[in-house]
Amino acid sequence: MATRDPAGKACCMISEFLEETGIDRERVRQVRRQVLEGIILLCQWQLARMERPSPGSSSGKKARRVAVD
Repeated sequence: MATRDPAGKACCMISEFLEETGIDRERVRQVRRQVLEGIILLCQWQLARMERPSPGSSSGKKARRVAVD
């Protein structure tokens, strides 16, 4: 008796769920692509922030602790 791959079973379950809700495969691909592009943009933005020097670091001053009422 061959054992089924759990990942394959999960994939089939997701496909069945999407079919029942009326979301087609192409729409899911579009949304997945938009999410991944958003993650890429976020990472690029973070890298750009890391590469440029922060304005406060050049003066050598440290942050001060202030009391807030």
